[in-house]
Amino acid sequence: MDKRDYYEVLGVNKGASDTEIKSAYRKMAKKYHPDLHPGDKQAEANFKEVNEAYAVLSDSEKKARYDQFGHAGVDPSYGGGAGGFGGFGGGFQDIDLGDIFGNIFGGGFGGFGGGSSRTRGPKQGRTLEMGLNITFEEAVFGVEKEISYYRVEDCGKCNGTGAKAGTSAETCTACGGSGQVKSAQNTPFGQFMTTRTCTVCNGAGKIIKEKCPDCDGKGKVRRKIKKTIKVPAGIADGQAIQNSGGGDCGSNGGRPGDLYIQINVAKHSIFERKGQDIHCEVPITFVQAALGAEIDVPTLYGKEKVKIAEGTQSGEVIRLKGKGVPFLRSSAKGDQYIKIVVEVPKNLTAKQKESLMQFGELCNDKNYNKHSSWWDKIKKTFD
Repeated sequence: MDKRDYYEVLGVNKGASDTEIKSAYRKMAKKYHPDLHPGDKQAEANFKEVNEAYAVLSDSEKKARYDQFGHAGVDPSYGGGAGGFGGFGGGFQDIDLGDIFGNIFGGGFGGFGGGSSRTRGPKQGRTLEMGLNITFEEAVFGVEKEISYYRVEDCGKCNGTGAKAGTSAETCTACGGSGQVKSAQNTPFGQFMTTRTCTVCNGAGKIIKEKCPDCDGKGKVRRKIKKTIKVPAGIADGQAIQNSGGGDCGSNGGRPGDLYIQINVAKHSIFERKGQDIHCEVPITFVQAALGAEIDVPTLYGKEKVKIAEGTQSGEVIRLKGKGVPFLRSSAKGDQYIKIVVEVPKNLTAKQKESLMQFGELCNDKNYNKHSSWWDKIKKTFD
């Protein structure tokens, strides 16, 4: 079943401010909290839905992706949308539920204190984004490009532990290694257990006494990465390529984030792309238009012989089937549309003018249908 729109879940408009979103979340979280509805599966499901919606809309980065790509922009398991590039690292493990429920109930419900119970659980790495400039032809036919960027990885010196070689992190005695401290608290709804992040180890559950000199005890380092990526044929300006696992490394066994490469396609001096079709203008002479001709027309696939019919008018369009841009992951192609532009000669010599005058005298209404019919309408209108 498709997910509901996150704005609808919280009961706010799409342009709602951060304050309005937070206020709406407090109201809905209080309404559906499982502790107020023991054994009510629907209330529990609604509560999870509200939390998921707030996790996205309260995060400016996730909110921007959701606004652009919908659910596919924030949920790796959600199919469709965003041109098939779903998944920006979702979930709501980053919500500070202690802040929310502390304001609502003066201390929070069990497991929702000043730190999430997921603090020490696996956490996916941060999603990264970068731009890549390519030519018009590279976008049409596809290309392999070498890219370089910086990402966060586990420190190779300490294998991500943060402890100096030969030493190891010690279990935090304040929280017993759980990373959290629990306490009972009385509220208008009765007594509830409050779980808060341990301030001694900051929720890590361990304390590093001798830090790794390479990462200063963080267990992570920032490195420059070089890799070759394949740009598919037919990609359009502004579309993105997803490189799974190319983002920052995860924490506590979490998977790495993804890398999204936004494609910037340069303009072409002759061709203009509209979807999978190619458009261009081709100038022809007055004589070619009047008498007809066969001309060479440029396409993305080389020159193409095109027949200009006798009496062709400026603005007429000729279609070249299959000479457009390939569809992504398909052998089908769009078409090329050639707009004919009849050029009127300039800088005529006296002899050329004389010849044209003689030609004009030989022409009659049958040679200029539009010209004659237009003047007939004028006469009828004003007479």
